[in-house]
Amino acid sequence: MRFFCCTLILICLFPAFAVFAQQRGGKPVLSAAPSTAPTPPAPVPPPTPGPLTVSPNYVIGADDSLKIDVWHETQLSGTVPVRPDGKITLPLLNDIQAAGFTPMQLEADLTTRLAKFVTDPVVSVTVLGANSQHIFMVGEVGRPGLLQITPGMTILQAIATAGLTPYSNKKKIYILRGDPGKQQKVFFDYNKAVKKGDMQGVSLVPGDTIVVP
Repeated sequence: MRFFCCTLILICLFPAFAVFAQQRGGKPVLSAAPSTAPTPPAPVPPPTPGPLTVSPNYVIGADDSLKIDVWHETQLSGTVPVRPDGKITLPLLNDIQAAGFTPMQLEADLTTRLAKFVTDPVVSVTVLGANSQHIFMVGEVGRPGLLQITPGMTILQAIATAGLTPYSNKKKIYILRGDPGKQQKVFFDYNKAVKKGDMQGVSLVPGDTIVVP
């Protein structure tokens, strides 16, 4: 009986001895620690481009970005690109010519077309991106080639954007304007413009080529 009791006591105490021995051996049993990794921040959506300030006479061109709003007709409204063929695609109307029109002219055209489907449509056209507006810089400039311009940009602003080389002849800069074979030269004296404080200079037209000898 005494032997049986001693055996039972040893069996009951064995787990405690095992834990004690494991701790004395420097290998305590630890539960997994909860994860403290920071939650990654939510991605920030890119800003929505706002409308450009363009002249009422601005002519829409290929690669421009337009916002078409039809009052109370969300399915007919949205942002559309002007394709290389000068057209845009709209619900109900399909392909519509946009290049060559001013925003107001396009508004009138879309209003007439939508009148077949919508009662008294009110249409507004906003230019979001004037991507068709570009000129060419050649000669002694820091960055020759194609230069995207904004409505109303001047030759002085274009030169400031592209930069001049130390070898440029600032007195004999000129613009080639018009169709090939019928181009005219518009001369511009950079030094004279800066000296007189004429910081605007000649306004540029899409397709102009600025030549810096």
